[in-house]
Amino acid sequence: MKKKVEIVVYGAEQICPSCVNLPSSRDTFEWLQAAIARKFPGQPFAIEYVDLFNPPDEGKKRAFARKVIEEDMFYPVVVIEDRVVGEGNPRLKEIFAELEKYGYKPGTESGK
Repeated sequence: MKKKVEIVVYGAEQICPSCVNLPSSRDTFEWLQAAIARKFPGQPFAIEYVDLFNPPDEGKKRAFARKVIEEDMFYPVVVIEDRVVGEGNPRLKEIFAELEKYGYKPGTESGK
């Protein structure tokens, strides 16, 4: 594995109006965190949840949260290393494929 990848899930407590009957953003964040840990055991990654309506003061994350709202993107929005890989109802297959580009290996400890 080349480096510890940063994953950011942008969402809100209120479910996206176009995403009725889908899990909440927070539920998606927790599900994604568990799924990645199972698929890539022992391989470190950083995952963070950012509330669209109360983002951190960090400029980049605050700016992207504003973009999600202004562009009416479906949330949650999953971003890996500044690349959007899922929106509304993120697909594990696409997220896993993106992580593999960074050297993550399915089912192996420490990418060995």
